[in-house]
Amino acid sequence: MPELPEVETIKETLKLLVQGKTIETVDVFWANIIKQPDDAEIFKHLLEGQTFQEIKRKGKFLLFYLDDYVLVSHLRMEGKYRLHEQDEEVAKHTHVIFHLKGGETLRYNDVRKFGTMHLLTKGSEFTQAPLMALGPEPFEEAFTVEYFYQQLKKSTRFIKTALLDQNLLTGLGNIYVDETLFRSGVHPLTKCNELTKKEAAAIRYAAIETLQEAVKAGGTTIRSYVDSQGNMGMFQQVLYVYGQDKKPCKTCGEEIIKMKVGGRGTHVCPKCQPQKR
Repeated sequence: MPELPEVETIKETLKLLVQGKTIETVDVFWANIIKQPDDAEIFKHLLEGQTFQEIKRKGKFLLFYLDDYVLVSHLRMEGKYRLHEQDEEVAKHTHVIFHLKGGETLRYNDVRKFGTMHLLTKGSEFTQAPLMALGPEPFEEAFTVEYFYQQLKKSTRFIKTALLDQNLLTGLGNIYVDETLFRSGVHPLTKCNELTKKEAAAIRYAAIETLQEAVKAGGTTIRSYVDSQGNMGMFQQVLYVYGQDKKPCKTCGEEIIKMKVGGRGTHVCPKCQPQKR
């Protein structure tokens, strides 16, 4: 699933491709992707004549700012946006096509059909689902050590599970949570309320550092992720633990192990991330 660095990279490439372009018509071939409005025909009608003014991101969501609306898009597991010429053959699993003035099309392709689109009135996007419940991003001023520590003190969950909760902190997924916990030296099975303020600060710093480096590398390509120009990410070349099970730790040489935490595959170095007793 694309996480913050991948969505940030997609956002930047989409800005180059479609910002300033106007939608003439829209085709929807899989209506379940459209969550708001609940009628795909209304969705299509409202988008006609709208121009892409700006493209932003909140956590893992893309925000397409139009003249009157904001299109909030979540790519989920396999969603992709690509720009095509009008007469190019439509690929399998293409579910939404935005026909643009000038003969190009922006196409949304999603093999698993898990992606979502909400078309919201401008100015209301953060006061309703799906954005209103999101916590701060690691890069935001609101993500202070004090905020983070106080939130952790309230929970008996494992820190791995908590960091995946987008209401606590938005943008992190399985890859970057594992990498963050390795860099901070915290075992994923540590309970949140057992963490010291120093450990919370270390996790906060590691999350910011990891995401910054991943954004610079264009994200992480594990299976199928590419940006909107078809480019792979490169951060997978420097991963410490994610996907490294049974390989020696790059820091200490201990074998990386894989376990399940909250139903999610989790990678850990037992020496660099000792479990609290």
